[in-house]
Amino acid sequence: MAQTAPHAPAPPTQEDQEAALAAQLDLPRDLKLFGKADPNVRKPTAIVNDTVLTGTDVDQRLNLIIALNKLNLKPEERDQYRMMILRQLIDETLQIQEAKANEIKVDPKEIDQSFASVARRLQKTPEQMRAFLREAGASERTMRKQVEGEVAWSRLLRRKVDINVSDEEAKAILDRLKAAQGSEEYHVYEIYMNATDDRKQEVYAGMQRIIQQMKEGAPFDYLAKTYSESSTKGQGGDLGWVRMAPGILPEEMAKAVEEMQPGQVAGPIPLSTGFSVVYLADKRKVGMADPRGAKLSLRQITINFPKGTNEAQATARAGQFAAATQAIKGCGDASNVAAAQNAEVVEKDGVVIGDLPPALQQIILPLQVGQVTQPFGTIEDGVRVLVVCGRDDPPSPGLPSIEQIQDGEADKRTNLRAQRMLRDLRRDALIEYR
Repeated sequence: MAQTAPHAPAPPTQEDQEAALAAQLDLPRDLKLFGKADPNVRKPTAIVNDTVLTGTDVDQRLNLIIALNKLNLKPEERDQYRMMILRQLIDETLQIQEAKANEIKVDPKEIDQSFASVARRLQKTPEQMRAFLREAGASERTMRKQVEGEVAWSRLLRRKVDINVSDEEAKAILDRLKAAQGSEEYHVYEIYMNATDDRKQEVYAGMQRIIQQMKEGAPFDYLAKTYSESSTKGQGGDLGWVRMAPGILPEEMAKAVEEMQPGQVAGPIPLSTGFSVVYLADKRKVGMADPRGAKLSLRQITINFPKGTNEAQATARAGQFAAATQAIKGCGDASNVAAAQNAEVVEKDGVVIGDLPPALQQIILPLQVGQVTQPFGTIEDGVRVLVVCGRDDPPSPGLPSIEQIQDGEADKRTNLRAQRMLRDLRRDALIEYR
């Protein structure tokens, strides 16, 4: 039952809040604007400490991202993306400038190696990669600039940031992990938008449009960087690995996350101050082996339908097949049942559960050796079952060592220091938008 504190002060009105903010910033209550607002002042070109970023720079980087992620953006989404790209290019330029000021240089040969590595991942030669970029409206130059920024900034951080995590700190973290061993933890991403009472419908509709963009292929991290009002915006909405302890996540979000499977998106979730959309990237048990890493030996039994088979005929035939296959008594019986059903048998070894489609993972995870999945498939591709003939579970990773905890904490704190350094560079920079 909710309780009210005696003599609780009334919540401040919007006028009170505006007055307090004006006093804090020494702002006049009645503002008058001098001069005319220039609607083009935020065009995506800028000069950053005498380094010029052109519209071509923005377009080529945008086209690079579209090509690599196979995005299909609407015109209004392209405009939003262009402004996000401009902010990223400004940060990248500041990072390169600061590295050069500290006499850190990136050898062109290193950039050549990184470019060739990206090409190999896309199964292309460097020359094919250059042609691919030109066709996409991007360029080798924009990719090389991105690599230079990443390498230069990484070296600057190694030189300037010295993080030490004591044995006592690491041991305290290890003790907390031991206490939580076996409990579920979730890798969660979020997009949060604040909504006052008068804007709830507007914000809710906007978040539904964001979900639609995801369905059309827009990456979650891009949408988080573009729309989210949370402190995780700069990290693409990444909350990291979280456990469902009280106070870690809002109750409404925690309930939604616990009911989700990896790869799913939920929302808009109503919160006390707005709405959230959450994406569950993965989940695991603390200090325990991931069962999706198990390797299976399978026998696949498949029936195919003659051309012209209608849905009713296929359903009846699949029902007979299901009854027969569910009676299989281990792998030794699979061939006999398959022969009686005039079905094909294929053996598959070394199948990692995590490599299977998500829906099939959920079906096969609880099965023991000798058990059979439910039938699945289509009229066109046939209906099949999988018989589990062998299962090699992955070794338990156990808890991390003190040294591993120290390295992980050092990385986290280095990233936090990097964010502060970049914030200071932005604050001190001379940036002119054109």
